[in-house]
Amino acid sequence: MPYASNADLPPSVQGHLPAHAQDIYRAAFNHAFAAHAGEVRREEIAHRIAWAAVKRSYVRDGDRWVPAGDRRPPRRGDDGAR
Repeated sequence: MPYASNADLPPSVQGHLPAHAQDIYRAAFNHAFAAHAGEVRREEIAHRIAWAAVKRSYVRDGDRWVPAGDRRPPRRGDDGAR
């Protein structure tokens, strides 16, 4: 089921991603959903592809998603360095 707007996205997407990331998710999901017509796991595949598309441009920073270039630098000790 393609999504017509961000308001139609699942709560797990709406509640966690900023608006631009939701746009990316929706576009990728809709494209993948159409591309995998006839496959039994079509919806699952489309969701996986959509999350992968978001992860190309956004990263998790604690409990929020931020543009990949805007991530805060790690605090001393957070990067595994000794």
